[in-house]
Amino acid sequence: MTSLLSKSAPIALAAALAMAPMLAPTAAFAVPAGGYGDLVEQVAPAVVFIEVTGAAETVGTLPDNMPEALRKRFEQQMPDAQPRAGLGSGFIISQDGQIVTNNHVVSGAQTVSVTLADGRKFDAEVIGSDPATDIALLSIKADVDFPFVSFGTSETMRVGDEVVAVGNPFGLSSTVTSGIISAKSRDINSGPYDEFIQTDAAINRGNSGGPLFNNAGDVIGVNTAIISPGGGSVGIGFAVPSDVVRDVVADLSQDGSVTRGWLGVSIRPMSDEVAQVLGYESATGAVVEAVSKDSPAAGAGLENGDIILSFDSVEIKALRDLTRAVAAKNPDDSAQVSILRRGKEMTLDVTIGTLPPQDA
Repeated sequence: MTSLLSKSAPIALAAALAMAPMLAPTAAFAVPAGGYGDLVEQVAPAVVFIEVTGAAETVGTLPDNMPEALRKRFEQQMPDAQPRAGLGSGFIISQDGQIVTNNHVVSGAQTVSVTLADGRKFDAEVIGSDPATDIALLSIKADVDFPFVSFGTSETMRVGDEVVAVGNPFGLSSTVTSGIISAKSRDINSGPYDEFIQTDAAINRGNSGGPLFNNAGDVIGVNTAIISPGGGSVGIGFAVPSDVVRDVVADLSQDGSVTRGWLGVSIRPMSDEVAQVLGYESATGAVVEAVSKDSPAAGAGLENGDIILSFDSVEIKALRDLTRAVAAKNPDDSAQVSILRRGKEMTLDVTIGTLPPQDA
């Protein structure tokens, strides 16, 4: 598991790098007093345990000017570099063996193997990954029909709805936990496209990449991170919404990469002082700090100091609203940008560009 730090608490990513018919039922299960047994029997066979190895890490280097006798003495004492190893979770989304997991589970992997709930083990290859949303797509090459689950619609899920997580925390395969959706659209400062589902279902190291199910057995999120001062679950976990994952997986399955729209501006929030001067009740919009040369923004006539109020009919209340709205557009799409320039509202037409991969 890799880790992040927010301003208020440490956030640890939840992985240590931790039957032909579709399994998801067509009608929602009623949750009996006895628990989720029927649902788990339906979906658990499609949840896999992922093991990866990466390139060996260099322990250290000795100075070039070290005497030869001393060099040999130290080299004998230095431990041999060992290949990196990691564990995580994933789930099969097609009969032919496509698997969704987290990018951080397989990042830098040289070999990837997956173990099914029934004990079968297969080699897998990374089709593509998207660090910006922490989603990766794998594929198993085998002449068998795999159990699989399908995506539900995360947008329709409500705070308080029951959810079930299945994964491999600490290498304990097919572990099931349950809880509710605690919040939606959480921004944990991990990237420009943060829009996490928060849940109190127990998620620990090794759960990363595993599915979060609704009561119908549909995947409505991919478990990705936890807030964890001590490294274990304290009931605050985060999942990438299925509506985001579905689009990313569709892109990855085509050519192994994700194409996003690009506007070409540097932005900052509107200050409270500026909002008061302009007569706004609260700070809103994105203030343009710089416009990239030869960018779509430059071509549309955006200038430093412009305040972007809406993009393609999406109201910009926070910076991430603009980031996500632009990224959701395809290159060469047209959009209208509503701006405030020196106290006057105006609308500009822009043709979206392609976000360079290094900026994703």
